[in-house]
Amino acid sequence: MLYHRASLTSLLLSISLLGWSVCSAANDEASAAARGLEIATEQKRRDSGWGDSESQVLMVLRNAQGRESTRRMRTLALEVQGDGDRALTVFDEPGDVRGSAFLTHTHTKVEDDQWLFLPSVRRTRRIATRNKSGPFMASEFAYEDMASFELEKFDFRYLRSEELNGLQTYVVEQIPTDNFSGYSRVVAWVDQQHYRLQQVEYYDKRNSLLKTLSLHDYQLFLEQFWRPMKLSMLNHQTGKSTDLIIETMRFRTGRTEADFDVSALERAR
Repeated sequence: MLYHRASLTSLLLSISLLGWSVCSAANDEASAAARGLEIATEQKRRDSGWGDSESQVLMVLRNAQGRESTRRMRTLALEVQGDGDRALTVFDEPGDVRGSAFLTHTHTKVEDDQWLFLPSVRRTRRIATRNKSGPFMASEFAYEDMASFELEKFDFRYLRSEELNGLQTYVVEQIPTDNFSGYSRVVAWVDQQHYRLQQVEYYDKRNSLLKTLSLHDYQLFLEQFWRPMKLSMLNHQTGKSTDLIIETMRFRTGRTEADFDVSALERAR
C-alpha cells in the first residue's frame, strides 16, 4: 500500500512538473514572439517618413566560377501611407535589357502586385503570385525580395543577441505568412543602435540555407534615414552571387503615385 501511495505521489508530481514545463515553454514562445515583433516594429518606425527617392544602381552578376557581367538601372520608390511602398526599376545598360522595366506595388493585407515590361516583345507581363520566388532579371534576388518590408507579411520571433561585424545585433526570425513565398523562414540581424539590417539568411521550403544577404557602407540621408550603398546576395546552393551598388541616391524629388502606374512601365525610358 505504501508502494502504491509513493507511486501515485510520484506520478502526480511528474504531471505537475510536465504542466509547468509546457506552460513555461508556451510563455517563452509568446515572449519571443512579442519581442521579435517589437524589434521589427521599431525597425519599421525608424524608416518611416522618407517620402520618395531616386537611385542610380549598378548590378553585378557573378556566376559560380567568378565570371562577372554588369547592368545599370534606375530605381524610383514612393512611400504610401496605410499600404506598402511602390517601386519602379528601369534598366539602361547593356543594350539587350535597355528599356526593361519592373514595377512593384507592395501591400500590407493582400497579395503584392508586380509587373515586368520587356521591350523585346513590347508587352507588359504580370508576375503571378506563385512565381514570386523566381529570379529577378537573372539575379540572385527573387521577385519577392524586391518588395518593401511590411510587418503584416511575417510572424516574428526573437532568437538572441550577438555581435556581428563589430556591432551588437538582435537576431530575429521572420516566418512568411504567404504560402506562395519561396522561403520557409528568414533570419535577420538588426543592429541594436540604429535598427539597420546587417545580414539576412533565407531558408528554402526544405528549411535548408538558400541565400545570405549582406548589407554594407551605410550612409545617412536627411539626417534620419540610413541606406546601405552595397547589397550582396550569395546563393549557397548554386555558388552564384549578385551585388547591388548604389551609386547615387536622392530623396523627396516630387514623385507621385502617377509615376508608379502600370502604364508608366511602357513609357519608362
